[in-house]
Amino acid sequence: MPNLRQISVERACAMLSAIREFHALSSSDLIEIANVCHWHRYDENEEIIRFHDCSNSVFFIAQGEIRVVYHSLSGHEVILCDLPAGEIFGELTAIDGRSRSATVLAKTSTLLASMTATDFMEIIFSNRCVAEAILKRLTGEVRRLTDRVYDFSTLAVSNRIQAELLRIARKNMTGPNTAVISPAPTHFEIANLVSTHREAVTRELSGLAKKKVVLRQGHDLHILDIAKLVDMVNMVRGNI
Repeated sequence: MPNLRQISVERACAMLSAIREFHALSSSDLIEIANVCHWHRYDENEEIIRFHDCSNSVFFIAQGEIRVVYHSLSGHEVILCDLPAGEIFGELTAIDGRSRSATVLAKTSTLLASMTATDFMEIIFSNRCVAEAILKRLTGEVRRLTDRVYDFSTLAVSNRIQAELLRIARKNMTGPNTAVISPAPTHFEIANLVSTHREAVTRELSGLAKKKVVLRQGHDLHILDIAKLVDMVNMVRGNI
């Protein structure tokens, strides 16, 4: 993992300004943050954070995409989430001082900025904009996890697959009722996202294709009717 500390302040500020929690910051605020950041390049599939390690840095994704995973004692992998450029991770340990709660891997070649927990907390306490953004981020995570617990507790496997496809589709809209997921996650990856097996995903996607809700073309998955997918999910969630 090469340390890229020699990145210029100007370039660092430009990349940090794309971080969602830093959008409203002034140039002087960004310079202050850039001065305490270290920069690192990770290759695809390279480990960034290991479950239960004692590091406490916060990371900012300047380029690429990362994956947060958890492995059970039996070796089963659960994909907790994928985070693209503009997101942050590692903030929980920086705030509560406990060991890492998951493993983080570079999903693609990734450029990250990092800062120590001490610097991160200092920025939160000294900058109201950052503090508000972090609070909104954490409340958003609580809501996302609440939805996920509800889905895992109440929905059948096929419905969990539909809900996950809808979640991904909403991030890749190409029109008012369509989306293209490119590249599409593998059936194995979808299975790990919703805690099932690959065969169940294959069956459900085949069924959705017959209903003309999805269409697989090469490495892309086209969502042809988002409204229909919404109706299918809401029907079982009771949001009708």
